[in-house]
Amino acid sequence: MLALPSATREHLPPELKKFKTATRSWLCQLYYRDSRLHYEVWNMGERRGLLEIGLHFESKDRNENVFLLNHFSRYMIEVKSHLGSQWEAEMWDKGWAKVYETIPYQPFADDVLEDVSKRLARAMTVLHPIWSLK
Repeated sequence: MLALPSATREHLPPELKKFKTATRSWLCQLYYRDSRLHYEVWNMGERRGLLEIGLHFESKDRNENVFLLNHFSRYMIEVKSHLGSQWEAEMWDKGWAKVYETIPYQPFADDVLEDVSKRLARAMTVLHPIWSLK
């Protein structure tokens, strides 16, 4: 997860490269202004067998999370056409919301890091302009 921000930055256009990061051994968050509204890669663990890649709305203000979810929900046809039909938008725990996909878990090796960083960068490139329309 520590290598993911640099690897992702390599695949982004210049206007999206200046993000901040928060990492833990099981997740990586990339954000621009508010750390509670962030792109995330979450290792859901070997037992679940999944990695989640997405945009998380974890504001303390539930109404803000709902507003952002509703906004993105209007664009899910476009999101799915660019990123794949596996992308979803839904409410989550603690009044949070997310736009995301899950992929099979694999231990992070160089090829997995490259694939995940490309997927995350592609998601950011598609989702960030939608975020800007709110």
